[in-house]
Amino acid sequence: MDRASMLEEFPRLMSRIEEDIDELRYLLVIDPNEYDPEIDDEFDIFDPQDYNYLVYLTERLQNAMGEELKAQLPQYLEEEKVFENFLVSEDDLYGIRSDVDEIELARKILSVIEARLS
Repeated sequence: MDRASMLEEFPRLMSRIEEDIDELRYLLVIDPNEYDPEIDDEFDIFDPQDYNYLVYLTERLQNAMGEELKAQLPQYLEEEKVFENFLVSEDDLYGIRSDVDEIELARKILSVIEARLS
């Protein structure tokens, strides 16, 4: 997704970000949740069978959202029923089960944020 698309789809959010970003990864880091017993010392809180993605809200996104929205975002995501499974590990780290790819997942999360910004 390029900057023009981001501005069109998330105008309120993008107006709060001073940097000239052109990729969703500058707002959300979304990684597949994969567990490899040969590499990982212990089983993480996010069981890959329950949560197939780990989502990290970047500091840039957190600043644009503000503390109040950041604190309420998990509740809004739950209300929207955007995901099959959802777990908040920290205020900026979520485990998510979804059947969409990383780009669509980012768009869904950012759409919830966009809708809550004034």
